[in-house]
Formats: sequence, structure tokens, C-alpha cells
Amino acid sequence: MTVPAPPSPSSSSPSTLDRIALMQTFVKIVEAGSLSAAATLLGTTQPTVSRRLQALERSLGLPLLQRSTHTMKLTEDGERCFERAKALLASLEAFDADMRGDRDQPDGTLRVVVPHAFGQQQLVGPLADYLRRYPRVSVEWLLRDGQPNFIADGIDCAIVVGAVADPGVVAIRLAEVPRIVAAAPSVLGRAAPPVHPSDLAGVPWLALRTYYRDTIALTDSSGGERIELAIRPRMSTDSLYALRSAALMGLGVCVASSWLVADDLAQGRLLHLAPSWQADPLPVHLVYPHARFYPARLRRFVEAMRESVPAVVDGAAGRGG
Repeated sequence: MTVPAPPSPSSSSPSTLDRIALMQTFVKIVEAGSLSAAATLLGTTQPTVSRRLQALERSLGLPLLQRSTHTMKLTEDGERCFERAKALLASLEAFDADMRGDRDQPDGTLRVVVPHAFGQQQLVGPLADYLRRYPRVSVEWLLRDGQPNFIADGIDCAIVVGAVADPGVVAIRLAEVPRIVAAAPSVLGRAAPPVHPSDLAGVPWLALRTYYRDTIALTDSSGGERIELAIRPRMSTDSLYALRSAALMGLGVCVASSWLVADDLAQGRLLHLAPSWQADPLPVHLVYPHARFYPARLRRFVEAMRESVPAVVDGAAGRGG
């Protein structure tokens, strides 16, 4: 049986400008998840998008997508092409913005991943300020916990609570989130509020699996003494909001971000236990992939977050006492 040879680059390869347009279409297909969705985003028809994809594959001499009736998957070459094309287009956009100078307003769409709880509450104010400042920018605000896959998911940047270990990203430390021990008054009954971690050994506990499960370390803010407690949680969750709800219902003691429980403490719905002791604060980072050029909308977003996030975190910590 004769094995067909792979397609060879067309003798009438498109010009550089045409190829850039074809790469823009290809990137949009991958990000949208289908040819029809890409056509909608590009304001054209599916046959037109399909022809552009085929033209790019012919010019490169490589199949980029494996398509069937219901699925679409990048080939190995397609994955490389997507990564390179996205980086190239971002560089061209940043180059164009740099050449125009700061007289031009940032524009386009910025895709940002933020943690569920922090992104629903504390970070919306800084986002609103950014959007008011730059009316030609739109933002896709995606609520996901954990480290994003920038290339596969088409993400421009992310705000991450916790340590960042990936050497392949730029990580800018924005702030630290204080964490305190809190519980509903009903958890204590008639007992006096604990003032030392040793007083917390016999109470029911709630665990936030993302950051602590069966042990919690507390540090005395006045003297620096550090104690590690072994706990047996009655409930474990990966949701900060579920943790707060369970605490308000009196199911147990928790270690929570101070901004989350600030109003509950002020209204007496929760009590701050062992108030001179705190869990290790959680760093807040803004992360994005390394690149030679960055579009103006990303650069301005980084500036806005560096300016506003520390005040948001510090203000919440102050309200929490």
C-alpha cells in the first residue's frame, strides 16, 4: 500500500501579511473551540474560517487540527503552531502599541483568571477602576482556583493566592492576605474565648483543603512563638465561601482570610479566637508568561493591580481587627 506523502508547502505561499491574518484565524479557532464559534467571533462564516485554516496548513505543509463531526484536537505540530502564533501576535500587538506610544489607549480583550472567592468580591473593585480608566479594553474575568494553563486556555494573566513555583512565568507579588482563627459563639458555648492555641485542641474544626487539612501552624504576633496544632476536621472543603458558611452555622473553628470574615466579626456573628495568634499569611501574585513584548492592556492591568490590590487587602485586614 502506498502511503501518501505529507502535504508540501504551496508554491504560491501567502505573503507575510496574509499569513499573519491566517494565524489570527487559527488562534481564534483554537481559543473558541470550534470553527463555527470562531466564525461568530470573527464576524464571518464557517466556510471562510475553514478555507483560512486550510490555506495556513497548505502554506506550512503541516496538518494543524484533527477534526471529526463532534471533536477538534490539535496535532503536535498544531500545538507548536498555536503557541508560536499566539506569542508572535502578542509581540506584534505590543510592538504596534509601543510605536504609537502612550497617546493611544489600550484596547482589545484581556483574559484574566482569578480565584473564586477573591475574584467575586475583593478584586471586582480594582477591575472596575481599570475598566473605567481604559474604556476601549474588555475583560474576560474567569473564576478558577489553582495555576492556569496560559497557552492551552488562551489566558493573558492570572491572580494567584499562594506560592508560585512555575519558573516559566513572571510572578509579581501584590500583597499578603492575613489569616485568623474564627468561630461562631455557639461553638464555645459557655466557655471563655480561647487566647492560646493550646485552648483550641478540643474544639471541632473546619479545614480548607487548599491550604490546611490536618495541621495548622500559628504564630504569636507579639513574641514570635510558633505552635503547630494537629486537628481532626469535622468538615473539609476547597471553597472559602463554604468554609465561612459552615463557620457561621456553628459547625466548627476555622482559619479564614481576614477580609472574608471582617464583617462577620464586626457584627458578632463570628468571634476572633486567640487574637494574638495568626496563621501564615498567603501571598497574592499576578502571574503571566514570559514574552519579549506585552500588549498595552496587560501592562496597564499590571500597573492597576499593583496600585490597588495592596489597599484592598490592607483595608480588609484593618476591618477584621
